[in-house]
Amino acid sequence: MNASPGKQSIAAVVPLRGGSKSIPGKNIKPFCGQPLCAWTLRALLDCEEISRVFVSTDSEEIAAVVRSIDTRILVHPRPVHLATDSATTEEAIYDLIDACDISEKYLVTAQATSPQTTRRDVSAAISQLLAIGADSLVTCVRTRRFFWNDDGTPINYDPAKRPLRQQWSGTLMENGAFYISTVERLRGGSARLHGKIAVYEMDESASIELDELSDWETLEAAFRRNIAR
Repeated sequence: MNASPGKQSIAAVVPLRGGSKSIPGKNIKPFCGQPLCAWTLRALLDCEEISRVFVSTDSEEIAAVVRSIDTRILVHPRPVHLATDSATTEEAIYDLIDACDISEKYLVTAQATSPQTTRRDVSAAISQLLAIGADSLVTCVRTRRFFWNDDGTPINYDPAKRPLRQQWSGTLMENGAFYISTVERLRGGSARLHGKIAVYEMDESASIELDELSDWETLEAAFRRNIAR
């Protein structure tokens, strides 16, 4: 899993909190024959630009499942107070950086709830970040839907000049699949997205996040169709 010569030094973390109320045990629940987190973790492990892959978790059960997926994954026991409903992902990242002495220049923070993420996505996003000299990167999908504010004002189009869908570039929507951040900025207390921000556009199919059981059933069915091809 060591980066190839000449590659940037990049670590990755998948935050896996034990408490999930919408879908109990979500992060290790079987998804298309594997624990959900396995899909994202293997994408990171297979990416040659990634030097180390961490999991930050407060759950011994999750830690055991992660170790069974691949022994190269480094499990960091997250303090209980950083695994509550009110704790932020940033707080877990800061804890990991300090506790594990992250020396890499960049950190990829990936979500297990986006199993559509592939090694190619991560590699291409890293290349884009480095090519334009960005400090951080967010993944997005392009949506061609019209959005409105509660007060009846449009957000992303002019109703007087309603565009034809096929001729409209649409709006980029953050999908939460993964983020890339500068470790030095994180160590200083910055949010995941800071400085010059790059946007990596993923396929529209990556817009589904597994937050509800209906999302799970929809995405698993789509996954099975792709596997069968």
